[in-house]
Amino acid sequence: MRSFSNTYIFVFSLVLVTIVAVLLSFVSMKLKPIQEMNIRIERKQDVLRSVGKAEKADEVSDKNSYINEEFGKYITDSYVVNFRGEKVDADAFEVMLALNTEIRKPQEERNYPVFVYSENGGAKKYVVPVRGKGLWGPIWGYIALEADLNTIYGAVFDHQGETPGLGAEISTAWFQKPFAGKTLFDDNGTFVSIEVVKGGADPSNPHQVDAISGGTITSKALEAMVKNCLAGYEAYFKEIATN
Repeated sequence: MRSFSNTYIFVFSLVLVTIVAVLLSFVSMKLKPIQEMNIRIERKQDVLRSVGKAEKADEVSDKNSYINEEFGKYITDSYVVNFRGEKVDADAFEVMLALNTEIRKPQEERNYPVFVYSENGGAKKYVVPVRGKGLWGPIWGYIALEADLNTIYGAVFDHQGETPGLGAEISTAWFQKPFAGKTLFDDNGTFVSIEVVKGGADPSNPHQVDAISGGTITSKALEAMVKNCLAGYEAYFKEIATN
């Protein structure tokens, strides 16, 4: 049996590892544009889902074209505001893609993206993204508000690694639908956000929805995410609502 010196084994291993690393880097570089495009399409689809659009996305042959067309048709405006409710010079979509970085900043220093939905000249809906941390990883969502900037029109949520059948239920329709019709401000105009209640929400309470049975930690994390992210829009919501 032929034997090899330690030097030969070391050099051979080094060359092999280098070749594999170069190949992986090349593949990653080639796939990066496709991955970035898929992320953009997914984000656009989620914005549309929050207002009840893009229903046929999984049925069409060219999903990317369909989502881009729907987004261009229904999202009639987008911009970024600061904590004081003032518009700033930034791209809403790019800020949304970098939301994980924004939420690490103090609320007063964040940029807040807004997407405006309108159909056939009807009342506008305002879609804002939210992002936070669940039990096992990131959670995020998109909340669409009526023209009063108080009443929730629709909400969609998703996660990276919550427990199937428990925390992962935040991505299901049964959990998301009850958000519609709930309000962010009380009768005195104070921002209270939405409470996710363990054991069942009070049906008469306009600020409560049911938590997930067995998924309390994720439910409360989502509650904290919504409150933390939407609080930064408070000044803007009040300004638009009074105009």
